[in-house]
Amino acid sequence: MDTIAKPVSLREHVVPVEAGSHVVAVHWLGATLLLALADGAVLRWRDGADERIEAHGGGILSARGDASRLISGGDDGRVVATGADGPPTELARDPKRRWIDALSLSTSGGLAWNAGRSVHARDDKGRVRSLDVASTPQGLVFAPKGYRLAIAQNNGVSLWYPNTDAKPEFLEWKGSHLDVAWSPDGRFVVSSMQENALHGWRLGDKPTHMRMTGYPAKPRSLSWSHDGLWLASSGADAAIIWPFQGEGPTGKAPRECGARHARVSCVAFHPRALVLAVGYDDGCILMIRLTDASELLVRPALRDSGVTAFAWDKPGKRLAFGAADGAAGVLTLPAA
Repeated sequence: MDTIAKPVSLREHVVPVEAGSHVVAVHWLGATLLLALADGAVLRWRDGADERIEAHGGGILSARGDASRLISGGDDGRVVATGADGPPTELARDPKRRWIDALSLSTSGGLAWNAGRSVHARDDKGRVRSLDVASTPQGLVFAPKGYRLAIAQNNGVSLWYPNTDAKPEFLEWKGSHLDVAWSPDGRFVVSSMQENALHGWRLGDKPTHMRMTGYPAKPRSLSWSHDGLWLASSGADAAIIWPFQGEGPTGKAPRECGARHARVSCVAFHPRALVLAVGYDDGCILMIRLTDASELLVRPALRDSGVTAFAWDKPGKRLAFGAADGAAGVLTLPAA
């Protein structure tokens, strides 16, 4: 007899979207959803109607969005902005056509991207500064406040002020650092690693190391809770959620939510509540409430194609998702 409680379903509240190609990222611009696709296109979707925009002359490798645009980087060496209306706009082009596979946007309107072993940062006035690093820069993320950029690379993370001539601060830790996330309060920087681990630093006059290990795979998806007290990650057969109250996770065990016989591939915290969207490599999506670990089924494991992208809209009423096989959808939460 099966005594495991089945999650309550939200499936009937999901509208499917056929993207037609691997979904790299999804982003809301008001009521308009933009999907960045691996074939180089951006799909605009609104209330069931869609429009395909050819943004790149090759594949899209990375994408980030803010309140007015989706920024994408491609294997054509271009950085392109796509809005809710109109044609795409080229923001930058690498003369050697090197891949743009990492991007970040600052709260002040700044933009950063990588190309080869260089990182370029453009402030809100259009001024561009460049930094050459010792190894290929991987993840990029701006601090939640101010114009400071974290750069994940081999053997550590650099913290760079692009508008000064000061040498970047280097947070050293041996290994290959792939992605980087800055806590909402600016106190912590956390990187994902090739070595199936997270590594963090509590910033200050003398940064303190924080090791977060035990993953069976690389934790490539990271998401902070709205209050900054929890960091959710992929890379295991449950969402691994680290506590960042006080001095951080050192000496504390993480929470594990949504355990299944499949690996978590994507996580995204709700923008206003302690609710986590969890996507798996078999296509399943669960919504999990941290307060009591209750689960709601958003999408069953119908396809052997991992969830690759999540985006909540600003009010937290709709969740968009995309998968590696080109399937996508929009969940509208029912009124309470």
